[in-house]
Amino acid sequence: MSEDGHEQNAHENVPSRQRRRFPGISSRAYEHPADRSALVALRKLTGFDTVFKALSGLLPERSLRLLFLSDSVRVSDQQFSHLNDMLRDACYILDLEKVPPMYVTQDPQPNAMCIGLDEPIIVVTTGLVELLDEEEMRAVIGHEVGHALSGHSVYRTILLFLTSLALKVAWIPLGNLAILAIVTALREWFRKSELSADRAGLLVGQDLRASMRGLMKIAGGNHLHEMNVDAFLKQAEEFESGGDLRDSVLKILNVLPRSHPFTTVRAAELKKWAESRDYQRIMDGHYPRRSEDKDTSVTDSFRESAASYASNVKSSKDPLMKLVSDIAGGAGDLGGRVRRGFGGFASTTPQDGPPTESANGTEQPPTDTPPRGED
Repeated sequence: MSEDGHEQNAHENVPSRQRRRFPGISSRAYEHPADRSALVALRKLTGFDTVFKALSGLLPERSLRLLFLSDSVRVSDQQFSHLNDMLRDACYILDLEKVPPMYVTQDPQPNAMCIGLDEPIIVVTTGLVELLDEEEMRAVIGHEVGHALSGHSVYRTILLFLTSLALKVAWIPLGNLAILAIVTALREWFRKSELSADRAGLLVGQDLRASMRGLMKIAGGNHLHEMNVDAFLKQAEEFESGGDLRDSVLKILNVLPRSHPFTTVRAAELKKWAESRDYQRIMDGHYPRRSEDKDTSVTDSFRESAASYASNVKSSKDPLMKLVSDIAGGAGDLGGRVRRGFGGFASTTPQDGPPTESANGTEQPPTDTPPRGED
């Protein structure tokens, strides 16, 4: 099946459709810069593995495994065989040698997760299986295999445990605040890790439209004939650029309790990456290998992450991000916009006419028009 003699006993019964395969691919190839820098730093910590193995004794991982084994259906050649084929195919494409166990659990809410400290397990709900078609489901399974390859299951398990612990100690004010601070930080990382896993799902499915359809269905249900990908993506643009500074604050408050980014945002981010040179290079066979992971520079990863955030802030149409960019760039009209209040940070461009340039090169408001908001 492959030129490099990959072990056949680990990947039998894969579908016949030919897809590009990525032997030895490192998760760094598809990881979001913010996700990647955090993972590289953690992996470089001395004693990191020892600490987490010790912590595993405190986490209810064995209980979770027994729970799914006893009260869910394990995917195999005999049960949900079509999902088993997709799982083996995803592991074959991303060159994950050990196929993780996968379970289908009864839950009308469409969802999937990859958890586990020692060994990852994948869980999908009946709601998701019933909602998605074959190619959409393939992208989701590739998404979860991407979590496994990146090692996200470890941190997801810790996040689940700490979230549960926060509820149990809610009556202790300081203890609850300390745990919530950690949970909030983990959620921020995990939202970035979801963007990474979406990319892995695209590498497995190799069908951008199917990935988009799956995200639309998760947002709007099984009414595909009533939905349109282009219109769905326009929602993401409207969400990012619409409103004023008050709306920007509300966006942050809305996303803080979530473990996943908003669905329209995920779709827009995935489309942007699919159109990038990075994606095309991977598809052409040029990508970092796992054998090179040990030589990865933490400094370079943080630099890439910082550059990514700076680029996102600069190009963002969100009023708050534009404010941050203006402060960093020393925008001449910043004072006037502050005096005008929240409305001064709306995404619409002020109709003051083009700014003039002073002798020292800084932009100045037109001299014949008094600043708005002043008597």
